[in-house]
Amino acid sequence: MRLAGRTAVITGAARGVGRTCATIFAEEGADLVLLDIADDIPGVPYPLGSAGQLAHTAELCRKHGVTVLTRQADVRDLDAVQHVVDEAHERLGRIDVLVNNAGIAAPSGRTTHEITEAEWQLMIDVDLSGAWRMTRAVGRIMTEQRAGSIVNVASTAGLVGYRHFAGYVAAKHGVVGLSKAAALDYAPMKVRVNALCPGSVRDDFGAEGRMLSEIARSLDVPVAEHEETFLQSQPMNALVEPEDVAAAALWLASDESRQVTGSVVTVDGGFTAR
Repeated sequence: MRLAGRTAVITGAARGVGRTCATIFAEEGADLVLLDIADDIPGVPYPLGSAGQLAHTAELCRKHGVTVLTRQADVRDLDAVQHVVDEAHERLGRIDVLVNNAGIAAPSGRTTHEITEAEWQLMIDVDLSGAWRMTRAVGRIMTEQRAGSIVNVASTAGLVGYRHFAGYVAAKHGVVGLSKAAALDYAPMKVRVNALCPGSVRDDFGAEGRMLSEIARSLDVPVAEHEETFLQSQPMNALVEPEDVAAAALWLASDESRQVTGSVVTVDGGFTAR
């Protein structure tokens, strides 16, 4: 029960890594505030998490006897996320952990000069500015508590380049930079900020993830062959599981990592070690 008595806010919680983080945090005793846009976004060429999926995540978490609040909120809307955080703080008394997991993988799949300004702005607004907005919303609370852990889910795309993914790569590099800068800002108040960089995460059926298949679609890789294709670049000859990422997030959220801040933790099976 490494998170007993604590409250964690998780964005992008309807499915995938967000759902897996939520269920593992619930197993470890955390009360939860689960956010998701639970709707599609114009310009994103695949369905995003739904309200039903967000409710299912909450149901899975409540089986562990913890308090769970769910809210539909768009991380592009500062007023909306601030309202959710303030409400959660009022109802639950504290905010101890923030997992900035909400993100999109597309629009992608084109050469840099072929990206429209609207597509560029959308990617930055969700993947980078969304993490900043959530950090801004919880920052005052955590600094007043003089305790807290912010886990920013970046990507190996925050560490290396990928062809035809300039917007995504730029946004995720920004998340890594945001994590380092915010870690220095908040260190005197004992609030920790770290970046978590997963590699190719398998689309687990139970978590209803689909990020990897959508990345494959952007690269014109047949979905039926996408796992085998991504495996070819994995030194450990295995895709990352959502549970692998969630376990790292749990460690960063817990006191076991109490002296870890401003760090970049990779969960990529050695991909970026080359």
